[in-house]
Amino acid sequence: MVRPMEAEDLEDLYLAASTPEIWKGHPSKDRYQREVFAPYAESLLRRGTTLVVIETRTDQIIGCSSYYVSPDQPNSIAIGFTFLQATYWGGATNFELKRLMLDHAFQSFDEVWFHIAPSNLRSQRATAKLGAEYVGDAVLDLSGVATEWMCYRLREETWNKTCIERATHIGKS
Repeated sequence: MVRPMEAEDLEDLYLAASTPEIWKGHPSKDRYQREVFAPYAESLLRRGTTLVVIETRTDQIIGCSSYYVSPDQPNSIAIGFTFLQATYWGGATNFELKRLMLDHAFQSFDEVWFHIAPSNLRSQRATAKLGAEYVGDAVLDLSGVATEWMCYRLREETWNKTCIERATHIGKS
């Protein structure tokens, strides 16, 4: 389940983010530390477009993701600033999170952008599984500092094909 992030979520979000493994591939490898995570989480809250991911069986926050407008694609929407606890990697959770967010985004936009740090191989692979195509690198200020990002674009028709292929694959299992 996802819902908009609230100020009351900050401590639970930190608990979800507090293991070094989550941040190994990110530019901010020490974000598992409270003093590093706190300003990041506050910026996500101020953004006003961050969703927390909740494990419905335990009602615990296990991560988050945000919508944002990319400075190089002002007429499109982007999804990013996503993390999940490591126990939810590689399974259906990330895909379901992105399915909810993408289906919502495609109600208003024809394409969705993802910006991934060059060192974040796990996110690059996960984004490619969604059907997004790498279109190039750009230096963008997405959170207060201009940084190099790998830019991926996902078009609605490609996303629809990905969903059909996934449903067909799951149906054959």
